Amino acid sequence: MDIAPKFRPFIVAIDGPAGSGKTTTAKALARDLGFIYVDTGAMYRAVALYAQRRGVSVDDREEVCGLLPDIDIRLERMDGEQHTLLNSENVEEFIRTQEMSRAASDISAIPCVREAMVELQRRAARGAMGAVLEGRDIGTVVFPDSPCKIFLVADASTRAQRRKLQLEEKGMDADFATILREIEERDRNDAAREHSPLRKAKDAIEVETTNTSIDEQVSMILGLVEKRIDQFQKGQTG
Repeated sequence: MDIAPKFRPFIVAIDGPAGSGKTTTAKALARDLGFIYVDTGAMYRAVALYAQRRGVSVDDREEVCGLLPDIDIRLERMDGEQHTLLNSENVEEFIRTQEMSRAASDISAIPCVREAMVELQRRAARGAMGAVLEGRDIGTVVFPDSPCKIFLVADASTRAQRRKLQLEEKGMDADFATILREIEERDRNDAAREHSPLRKAKDAIEVETTNTSIDEQVSMILGLVEKRIDQFQKGQTG
């Protein structure tokens, strides 16, 4: 999709709880629109992995903040897929575990970490024609002026089943009851945290995904985004 230079980067902000299909949807949208994709969750997972490797508990805020100057995170495409580099090491396989998912949830509640990651996310989107970012505070904190905000919702059981299938496809053990419990706990933590809690932006379009397949979800949201881009450019130029 063509974006007039003065409207670049056009930011598509996708927020929602764990397992709502944000990552799959964001990747597909970025591909179909010709935009870059910024995986914000991978950034928090990478910080959590670094802390683990250094023997620093995610509960020790002061120690975690002290690690940040030593952390370099980059998102790069390799063989058609986006990978997360932590200090030049491809850590994609290490950050996609349930353990890192839990750790990322805890570490993302630390203000210094969120501030550092927000700046990194903004920097990653600059200079592009457009960017799709997904997370929990994209439309409220990272890019509150985004002209296109989507908020995905789905019931916890559906989200747990999706996560279970994702893990099994990667050859990982996955227990539905455990995943459901962790998703419900993460929902509570994300909504209750003091710094950048999960909430729907006032101007976000809410999309219920409980009874839709991923393909249906992507197709529906792509249509919404394309319409929003067209409305925005016509409205700004008219």
